[in-house]
Amino acid sequence: MIEIDGSTGEGGGQILRTSLALSMCTGQPFALTRIRAGRPKPGLMRQHLTCVNAAAAVCGAQVLGAELSSQTLHFTPGPVRAGDYAFNVGTAGSCTLVLQTVWPALMMAEAPSRVKLGGGTHNPMAPPFHFLDRSYAPLLRRLGAEAELVLRRMGFYPAGGGEIEAVLWPARDLLQPFDLNERGALREAHAECFAPALPRSVARRELQQLGAGLGWHEAQLREAATRQNEGPGNALLATLVHEHVTEVFTAFGEKGVSAEQVAQAVVGEVRAYQASEAALGPHLTDQWALPLALALWQRGGKASFTCTELTPHARTNFEVIERFLPVRFSATPFGHEGSAWQVRALAL
Repeated sequence: MIEIDGSTGEGGGQILRTSLALSMCTGQPFALTRIRAGRPKPGLMRQHLTCVNAAAAVCGAQVLGAELSSQTLHFTPGPVRAGDYAFNVGTAGSCTLVLQTVWPALMMAEAPSRVKLGGGTHNPMAPPFHFLDRSYAPLLRRLGAEAELVLRRMGFYPAGGGEIEAVLWPARDLLQPFDLNERGALREAHAECFAPALPRSVARRELQQLGAGLGWHEAQLREAATRQNEGPGNALLATLVHEHVTEVFTAFGEKGVSAEQVAQAVVGEVRAYQASEAALGPHLTDQWALPLALALWQRGGKASFTCTELTPHARTNFEVIERFLPVRFSATPFGHEGSAWQVRALAL
């Protein structure tokens, strides 16, 4: 039984999700205490509970503490079973986080799986669908794990109602770790604004402000097609397609925040990434560590990647991964005044 304090490090829901994913992959049970203890609403919220129930369904786990607001969880996994699954958060809570919880286990299964998910698809504090589709999934394909993602319906806070479908193919014998130290040449850059059930002027203002801030021309600024019943909602995305990696930067509109402020948030993130030589931005760094560690566990050896910054989220994720897998992470600064990092992962 691996015992984990859920309040350590970053102290958020990712400790739970990484623990669930790796428990399913390795067959190791875990006990998680003080779940999200430092948050305004501690314990399991609806989306966290959906992650637990989804993981239990995928591997037939025995679970204690799977209740709203619970701060303690005992999870004893069974064998992972490929199949057709449907999971619904029931609120605007992120269904992309539910997908990321079961994705690693299902790619280690014996047969393909189809997963249907309902909830929020474009939420603050969670990877939006387009990040998974453009940034995360292509890296997993390079690792050897094929996946197909389809956005059926967008879902924003507070209404939710989004729908995603994912087909995940088995990859246990195919995973091959690789180095990702350079982003490569820039091939494409564009921005798009999703603003269902909002005045068109909102999207135009955001795109114009972003274009002015980054020096992008009109053809790079796109008002994305949406259906009115998917709103109200507002997400502004900037996508940078490089030779070896694609990054997606997102900001969300909300009451009391002007269109210009939304645009400036994206401009700031893009500029910070452009100012660095590193391959991965902060969010992709956070997401990439787990599948890379699984590949090293299967194949042995070592791999490295560079990133623009190491967030508390990423450092905490490294620590949780090391509790389940014989893989060790180390990081050293590089670049102008040590502004970026090279992370090395070694299979023991």
